[in-house]
Amino acid sequence: MSISKLFKSELKVVNIGLESFKTSLEENGFKVAQVEFKPPLSGDQALFRKIKANGARIAAANKKAVEKILNSRPALVGLDTAIKVIPGMKKDLILHAGPPINWERMCGPMRGAVMGALIYEGLARDEKAAEALAASGKIKYSPCHEHASVGPMAGIISASMPVFIVKNEECGNYAYATLNEGLGKVLRYGAYCAEVIERLKWMETALYPALKRAVEHLGRVDLKAITAQALHMGDEVHNRNRAATSLFYRAIAPAVIRTTRNCEQTAAVLEFINTNDHSFLNLSMALCKAGLDAARDIKYSTVAVVMARNGADFGVQLAGTGNRWFTGPAPVPDALFFAGYTKEDANPDIGDSAIIETNGLGGFAIAAAPAIVQFVGGRAADAVNYTLAMYEITAGENNAYQIPYLDFRGTPTGIDVVKVVEKGILPFIDTGVAHKKPGIGQVGAGVLSAPPEPFVKALEYFAKTL
Repeated sequence: MSISKLFKSELKVVNIGLESFKTSLEENGFKVAQVEFKPPLSGDQALFRKIKANGARIAAANKKAVEKILNSRPALVGLDTAIKVIPGMKKDLILHAGPPINWERMCGPMRGAVMGALIYEGLARDEKAAEALAASGKIKYSPCHEHASVGPMAGIISASMPVFIVKNEECGNYAYATLNEGLGKVLRYGAYCAEVIERLKWMETALYPALKRAVEHLGRVDLKAITAQALHMGDEVHNRNRAATSLFYRAIAPAVIRTTRNCEQTAAVLEFINTNDHSFLNLSMALCKAGLDAARDIKYSTVAVVMARNGADFGVQLAGTGNRWFTGPAPVPDALFFAGYTKEDANPDIGDSAIIETNGLGGFAIAAAPAIVQFVGGRAADAVNYTLAMYEITAGENNAYQIPYLDFRGTPTGIDVVKVVEKGILPFIDTGVAHKKPGIGQVGAGVLSAPPEPFVKALEYFAKTL
């Protein structure tokens, strides 16, 4: 086409980069095609050449890791107190969410939850005594993930707390998680007032024994089947657990009734589960942990087996790099805040619950639960696009967890750190939001993308080991 004809023809624009340019042109009547392009998270070409040179070994290892994850068969097989079943648990040890952190660096909600746990354990009589003990050096701290465990938000597990026992029946490994307290002013969001401790004690003396007897009566509860069905019913089993909780309730309620003699206590237990849509959340985390731990220690694998946050740092672990943590600053979520609170009140992202996204659920399966994007004023189409983007950075698709809207396509599973860094697409997570000060609790819920630093560090370290 000649230059003269070109200027007489209709102008069409191809925009690469900021979408705001596209919007401005469209508002002025021009037709614009947006090209989705994100630069790599690292500009180190030698790094990518080294990865490419070992491509066959990495691909084979990743295939093995994904098979381990997909073939997992998580089931609830019992309940007990933490000190009796969690590996390495001690009376002076408190487990927390995310990568390692000491008292001095702990954020407000994690400090609040630690203080609450010390009061709950009877090691401190009040807030002042709990804070002094927590800072004294007499209490040891360790990540839940280093003890086959997971905890939502602050993630605190202390010796006397009841825990679910989840077994991966395919590989024989176990994972542990506390029982869910509900929403609002709860320990996991850093609240520690008398109301919080009273609820925890009721859970220890009423809820825990009832569920323990019920699971012993049933023998097992198939968590994988519940999760698969819940995805078909509008859950993504992270921020939305209404269907999964209902299915769990149906499975457990008859056994609770048959094994509990006190009618009032039975009613209270069932009402507590029924009125707490997040009752299944902790089970969802444990089932994901049990499946992902089976994929650990696979040489040359670049698949992530952990994403976790402690309110200061965001940490990642890979199948092929052992127990080494790779960290970066935890971001503040984009959220819908409760009345009276704003983003200024929000603590940076916190909790082990990103294990759900690591397993291909939560934000990765948000197309199955479009109601979640309403947290930040999004549309159903946004939920679909978030999930579609996650297929770009994963090594496989789940054979059991399927998304109806995508013609029952399996959820994107097995985050490949190579793809994350190469494509510049970061894992998408939905989450709750805690107030940055201890003692206040939950102030909202929302979504965020993982920070880039942990993935870049992980890939750089992995490349050095080749």
